[in-house]
Amino acid sequence: MNPVPTPNARKSDAEYELPLAGFTGTPEEQDRQWFEQCYRGDSQRQLTVRAVVMGGILGMFTAVSNLYTTLKIGWSFGVSITACVISFVVWNSICKIFAGRVSRMSILENNCMQSTATAAGSSTGSTLATALGALLLITGVQEPWPVAAAFVLFTAALGVFLAIPMKRQMINHEQLRFPTGIATAETLRSLYSKSGESLKQAWSLLIALGAGAVIGLLHTYAELVEQLKIKNRLPHWLEWLSGKLYLPDALNFTGFLNPLARGQMVGLAFEPSVLLVGAGMITGLRVSASMFAGSLLLYYFVAPWLVAHDAANAAVAGFIPSFHTTPDGDFNPVRWALWGGTAIMVFSSLVQVALNWRTVIRAFVIFKKAERDAVHDAAEAVEVPNSWLFLGLIPITVGLIAVQYFAFHISVWLGLVSVAFSFVVSLVACRATGETDTTPIGAMGKITQLLYAVLPGAKGIAAINLMAAGTTAAAAGAAADLLTDLKSGYLLGANPRRQFLAQFYGVFFGVLAVVPAWYLMVPDKKALEAFNPPATNMWKAVADLLTQGVNHLPQTALVAIVIGALVGMILPVVEFLWPKAKPYLPSAMGLGLAWVVPFQNAFSFLIGALIVTVWQKWNRKNSDTFAIPIASGLVAGESLVAAFIAIACTLVGFLAVR
Repeated sequence: MNPVPTPNARKSDAEYELPLAGFTGTPEEQDRQWFEQCYRGDSQRQLTVRAVVMGGILGMFTAVSNLYTTLKIGWSFGVSITACVISFVVWNSICKIFAGRVSRMSILENNCMQSTATAAGSSTGSTLATALGALLLITGVQEPWPVAAAFVLFTAALGVFLAIPMKRQMINHEQLRFPTGIATAETLRSLYSKSGESLKQAWSLLIALGAGAVIGLLHTYAELVEQLKIKNRLPHWLEWLSGKLYLPDALNFTGFLNPLARGQMVGLAFEPSVLLVGAGMITGLRVSASMFAGSLLLYYFVAPWLVAHDAANAAVAGFIPSFHTTPDGDFNPVRWALWGGTAIMVFSSLVQVALNWRTVIRAFVIFKKAERDAVHDAAEAVEVPNSWLFLGLIPITVGLIAVQYFAFHISVWLGLVSVAFSFVVSLVACRATGETDTTPIGAMGKITQLLYAVLPGAKGIAAINLMAAGTTAAAAGAAADLLTDLKSGYLLGANPRRQFLAQFYGVFFGVLAVVPAWYLMVPDKKALEAFNPPATNMWKAVADLLTQGVNHLPQTALVAIVIGALVGMILPVVEFLWPKAKPYLPSAMGLGLAWVVPFQNAFSFLIGALIVTVWQKWNRKNSDTFAIPIASGLVAGESLVAAFIAIACTLVGFLAVR
């Protein structure tokens, strides 16, 4: 029940205006303005079974999709807008089929739905593809599924509960923008305004999703055909079709496009993948062009020079070559370049945190208790109480420490440090997301790894280094994603307490989907290595560097680390001192990624970014309307099909053994 009547409860969706400009005044005045001008009371359904189930199902699909994209290209993609659009189209179709028996989902119901979907799709898989995957590469042993499931569940839930104390300060009082949260609220409002343009956006996303699924099927089903052939379970018609209709994994660059006189560099190719093109459309030209430039530098200048350098020093005692080539002269330059690329990303992220030290300091003031008045008492009935934070943190902390202790041999005090440090990491990550729409999870994880490289009892132990960092990074990512959703709810006048519950329920859907998908896609170390996962490799590289030393590395890799560190430090400083020059400077993250992913990925990213750039020049309004829905559909379509093909291949293997 509402504590006081709210004028907005009588407004229709078409009449309701989003408070994008925010509220001003003291915290009490801001609370009063939101409660009187924005909060919509119980005028609409919000947290319903159908909203949670729909969000959970969409979140399960996107969790698997994001797990695959993290393994494939090292990135995951937002869930909220895609979930809102798909849910709107699907539910309206159901209403038409069952006319008079099923009602439309309200805008606040859809908001709760996307909160469940985001929690399921964005907050549960990152640890698997990063920290746990890196541990698999180091030990060669896959952790038992109860360990992975418990770890993913507790870290995601930790992020959900850490968002409680931050919401009131960062969203209600500081009025941080959270741009994706604003975009989601705008998308929902446009969908429910019955605008023809919004329906076109929805259909463009679904059509692109279908196209991406077809490309993904043609691009990956050969893997399933090969698996069936090996197990003698291949139907004749499928064998015939696979020889007629398929897309190759990659088209290698040969002739004058290959800078080597002998051999082929892995990744110097064009990959017919709309997933990567869609990713470039979302990423934008600056980062994508930086990736392509860095990849050109590696493949056409640095790697050929190092091959010659290896040949000239082959007879020198103790010389460690940069590349291990096959008898035909083939090699993978990324396996060497990973060190320099990782150094760029780590040091640029750390310098950015240092340059924004005021943001870090301000993050600690969220625990300052605001003065209370009558309107606070009224608003408190719909806000998530701080008591929930402590009630949730007690079992989560106990569970996390138990998993860390028994599965990864992390002492109790080191486990407590990881949970406590998650507060700090989440505060910084959420504030950065609110101000810039960028969540620096990579930098936050590396800070934890650096911390555990010097803590007594943790030095030199990869499992402790990785899983402690996995705890803080996963919790921070979940908190930042969910705070973005709470911003959408704040703008739409939703009940924060019900939205929080929707997010909490979503975590269980995500774990239910992403943990089995992980073991089906990555049953062992060999399967993980086949992905050549950039994010996983980066986590492993940092763990190796911090726990095993650098003596086993080639001298050229050490030089690359030093140069990468300098580049990573210089670029953020130049951007900070001369902000107007930023659009003309290369992206440090793009340059780092260029040496972590193969050339074919950077090439596809550039194609996608150029498509959007040309589109904007030709018709900016049309591009602003359709570019993101189309790109999201391409990414979701191909990644889902590719993930399910990988799962099917693994299932065929299991069935054959039985």
